[in-house]
Amino acid sequence: MDTSSIELLGSVVDRLEIVGADLKVHFSRAYILQTLAGSLERTRWWQAGELILEGVSLEGGLPSGPLVCAGGEVGESIYTYRDMIPLPLNSRGHVRCELRFVGDQAPVVAVGRAVRLVMQDVPRYIEHLRPA
Repeated sequence: MDTSSIELLGSVVDRLEIVGADLKVHFSRAYILQTLAGSLERTRWWQAGELILEGVSLEGGLPSGPLVCAGGEVGESIYTYRDMIPLPLNSRGHVRCELRFVGDQAPVVAVGRAVRLVMQDVPRYIEHLRPA
């Protein structure tokens, strides 16, 4: 099965905002790793998109962007995705998100009742990754 995921490390967040009861994390450049079934090789892409957590409560405030991700975790129900976000992602239930950024920014920590990832435009090819 082919798989795609956003690699948080290095992805660029241009803004974080609360809209109603939702947290919107807008990636101006989310780095995507794509693996083809049966192959050791992968490809790297970038694409804009938005991670939306519904019915959110925040621990602390929101930094202003643009920011470069230094990693994080996205949890949905019993799954925790470390330093990545699977594509697609659309889940209801207990969700948690912690994003860390390069520099002195405090991490963004949020808990909510649903999470979804909405990608925008089309992915743009960067490179082909072959095993060493």
